[in-house]
Amino acid sequence: MAIGDIIVGVDIGTSKVCTVVGEVNNFGQIETICNTSYKCSGLKKGKIINEDEIILSLAKTIKDAEDETNLKINSAYVTIPGKYVTIVQNSITKEAKDKYAGISVRDVQNAIIQVKDIEIPDGKTLIDVVPDKIVLDNGTVVTDPVGNLSASFTISAQVILAEKDYVRQLHNIFKKAGLEIDGIVPITLAERNLILDTNELHDNVMLLDIGAGNTDIGVFEGSTFLYTNSIPLGGDNITNDIALVLNISEEEADKLKRQYGLALKSFIDNDNDIILNTCKDDSKSKIIKSSELIEIIEARIEEIFTIINKDITSHNLKQKINNVILTGQGIVNINKSDVAGKINLNIPVKISTGRLISTVKPIYRTSYALVRYIAARPFAKTVSSSIDTQGNESFIKNLFERIKEFFYS
Repeated sequence: MAIGDIIVGVDIGTSKVCTVVGEVNNFGQIETICNTSYKCSGLKKGKIINEDEIILSLAKTIKDAEDETNLKINSAYVTIPGKYVTIVQNSITKEAKDKYAGISVRDVQNAIIQVKDIEIPDGKTLIDVVPDKIVLDNGTVVTDPVGNLSASFTISAQVILAEKDYVRQLHNIFKKAGLEIDGIVPITLAERNLILDTNELHDNVMLLDIGAGNTDIGVFEGSTFLYTNSIPLGGDNITNDIALVLNISEEEADKLKRQYGLALKSFIDNDNDIILNTCKDDSKSKIIKSSELIEIIEARIEEIFTIINKDITSHNLKQKINNVILTGQGIVNINKSDVAGKINLNIPVKISTGRLISTVKPIYRTSYALVRYIAARPFAKTVSSSIDTQGNESFIKNLFERIKEFFYS
C-alpha cells in the first residue's frame, strides 16, 4: 500500500449492506473517511435470494459515499460467508534469484504466485492467497524475508477457494451496481486483526461472528487460517422464536430481547412480571414471567452453540482450539452468552475485547475490518480501489501511477 491509497470495503449482511471508505494516512494507518449503510433483505441464511434488492442497496450505499466524499467509486472489496469458502494449505521452496544480493520483493511475489498453483476442484475458484509462514534456508522463521542473505526460502500459505456460482452472483451484482470487485475475503479472515487482541492473535482461537441471520466461524492456529464455515442462525432467530412462542409482534419481541436479554435462566435475579402489549390471541394485555422469556432465548442460543460444536468436532478441530472469541450484533448484547457458550462448547469463551473494537460502530465493524485487512496485506503490488476525483489533476496523477505500475511492477 502507499500513502493516499483509498480502499473501499463492502459487507453484504442479512439485514443491511455496509460500505466503508478508508484512506492510508502518513503513518501507514487506515483513516475512515466515510461509512454508509442501507437496509437489505436480499441475503437470507447466507444465500442470495434477491439480487435486485442487493443491487439497489449496494448502489445506494456507494452513492451516499460518493456524495459524502466527492469521489467516484468504481470498485470495491467484498466479504464472503464462510460456508462458500474452502481453505487449502500449501507450501513451496523458492530459490533467491541472487543469493548474494539477498531475497528481493520480486522473489517473494513470484513465490506467492507459485504457491497458489494447485489443482482447483470443479465448481471452485481462487479468490485469495494468504502468506502465513516464511522459513529461510537456515531454519529461521521470518515475517519479511526481503533483504535476508539466504539461498532459498520456504513459504507456507493458505490458498482460499470459493464456490464459483456464489462468486459469479457477486460479480453480477457489482456489475449491475456499476462496480468492479477488487477482491473477495472471508468474513472471519477480514475480522481477525480487528476482533482479536494481541495475545489472541498468537493463540489457537475460534472466532464466532453471530449476526442477524448468520453465524460465521473462523478457526485460527496462531496466524494460520485453518477453517471457516457459517450456519444460518443468528439474533433474528431469537427474535422470531419470542414472537412465535408468545404470539406477539416481532417489534415487541425484539424490544423484549434487548430489555431482558439473558442467555441462561439460572442467572435470573428477580422473576419479574412482563406485560405483553401485542398478544394476538387475547384482546387484553397478557402477563408472563421473565423466566418464560429467557427460557426461549436460552433454547435458541443453546442450539446455535450445539450446531457449532458438532461442526468443529466433525472436522477434528475442537482439540486445537484454546479459546473462543464472540462478536456480532446478534449475541453480544445478550448477557451471559459467553457463559452459555462455554457450557455448550466446553472451551473458554469470551466477548471480544480487541483494542480497536470500541473505535468502530458495531454495524460497520466487518466493513472496516475488511479495509484494514486489505491495507495490511504483505507483498501486494497495489491495494487501492479504483477511484476518480472531480479534479483533472488527480485523474492525470492516477493515470501516471497506473502507467508506472505497468512498467515497473
